[in-house]
Amino acid sequence: MAAKHVIDPITRIEGHLRIEIEVDETNNVVEEAASSSTAFRGFENIMRGRDPKDVGMFAQRICGVCTFHHYERGVEATEDAFGVTLPPNARMLRNLIWAAQAINDHTTHFYQLHAMDWFDVVSALDADPVAATEIAHQFHRTPYNASESHYTQVAERLLAFVQSGQLGPFAGGYWGHPKYRLSPEENLIIASHYLDNLAVQRMSAKASAIFGGKNPHPQSLIVGGMTSARDALDAHRIAEYQFLIQKSADFVERAYLPDLELIARRYRTEALAGEGGGLRNYMSFGAMSLDERPWAQRAHFLPAGLVLDRDLSTVHDVDPMKIAEEVAHAWYDYEGGETALHPLDGQTNPNYEGLNEDGTLKTEGGYSWIKSPRYDGQPVEVGPLARLIVAYAAGDEKVQTAMDGFTDTIGVPFDFWYSTVGRTVARGLETKIIADYVPELVTNLTQNVANGDDRFFNRYEPKDGPGWAMGEAPRGSLSHWLTVENGSVANYQAVVPSTWNASPKDGREQRGAYEAALVTQPMSDPERPLEVVRTIHSFDPCLACAVHVLNRDGEEIARFEVEV
Repeated sequence: MAAKHVIDPITRIEGHLRIEIEVDETNNVVEEAASSSTAFRGFENIMRGRDPKDVGMFAQRICGVCTFHHYERGVEATEDAFGVTLPPNARMLRNLIWAAQAINDHTTHFYQLHAMDWFDVVSALDADPVAATEIAHQFHRTPYNASESHYTQVAERLLAFVQSGQLGPFAGGYWGHPKYRLSPEENLIIASHYLDNLAVQRMSAKASAIFGGKNPHPQSLIVGGMTSARDALDAHRIAEYQFLIQKSADFVERAYLPDLELIARRYRTEALAGEGGGLRNYMSFGAMSLDERPWAQRAHFLPAGLVLDRDLSTVHDVDPMKIAEEVAHAWYDYEGGETALHPLDGQTNPNYEGLNEDGTLKTEGGYSWIKSPRYDGQPVEVGPLARLIVAYAAGDEKVQTAMDGFTDTIGVPFDFWYSTVGRTVARGLETKIIADYVPELVTNLTQNVANGDDRFFNRYEPKDGPGWAMGEAPRGSLSHWLTVENGSVANYQAVVPSTWNASPKDGREQRGAYEAALVTQPMSDPERPLEVVRTIHSFDPCLACAVHVLNRDGEEIARFEVEV
């Protein structure tokens, strides 16, 4: 006998994601899972008829977090259609913004959106600040903001929240859940870093704004290059960027990574059991271009590739023509009755089929506003773990050193990574790898300019035809596709990271990454599904941005039904 449980919304900020699970009541194991985006996006239709030189500006409004990456893909797709090659300085500037955005996104995701799935903030009230200081020094020689006086102040701030009866950002948690494994002192350490990160995340955001013009929606990318040339030629602006990244990297080194080691040690049992592992296929489109060649020949700092069935002996090339979006279980239909289309032929025709009478998803038909992207007919996981798995299999020395070094420290085999815990730790390791690369990025730019290359823009002639761009956003593989006819956008499709991971089943009933990661998950208390929340958050789910209105006890105030 299975009982159905609905978790909606499951995200802390980036909402419109609903998870339904069926749990075997005899052993509390998840038997079935359905992932549903409950908001229609429709940006593809907004793009039609636009000047292709403007699509980057529109595309970045798809998201309120990874805005730069949609902006960059939209501009790149137009550059591909026009046959534009970037000057090296423009590519390097885009990489500098990419690095700052990734550091900002990863640290913000962990501390503000995911960390509370691992630490119990209320338990921290029982902590001994002296003991917490001693524990912090076990995980780093000079831990971030670790002292008796600091931890005492943090505990007092947390107590003020609780005594006020308004837990604020901590409301709605499963505090006291039996699957929390940290001691009160360990909870206090991570709670302290949660508060620290509220200030630290501003630094990496300011760094991205130096060359991007503003944050979160940058303004400096144009088809053919960059407009922020004067900032790139100003030694003071470059030094400011480096200072802000260094301060962010210091937090990563002395707070983020020690916290991940603490979590990995305490939750290693769940990791070694493979909880949350899900799909066995991992894909990356490559992060941070190292040259200006067409995408298929281009080298990347984190390489492109595909690992199938966790076989690390072979990295397959990614063929863009093998990508298709299926709509068998999505609230869309395709003209002519097709169920799978390549993005260049893609259509965005909403076809909402409604819910069951009891308000649950009609999983036998369409049940999500997300299509089901598949690579050569197979579901794949994308994101930081996928990027590191592909890089590791490709023999990338920096990634192999980081991943093997971490598992050696914890004393676990490589299979540790195929889990919710592994996915969470991989994001932190990638943050350090990127931060360590920034000085080289800056040097490459300044040396290229010093050698006499001051080009930040290449002229072009607009053309009709197809264009596409593939790359990595912090959450995973992101591609934009367009067709230009008579100087205007005739068709546009964006295949985004959360689409790959959060997709509903396809026509062969193959689950997407979220759904696959939840099935077989044991639960200690299905009425408080912490394990499910933890696994979904480990992917950094991002649907269309939304505001959820709750009272101070975390209860829903009102529900609105909108006919579409």
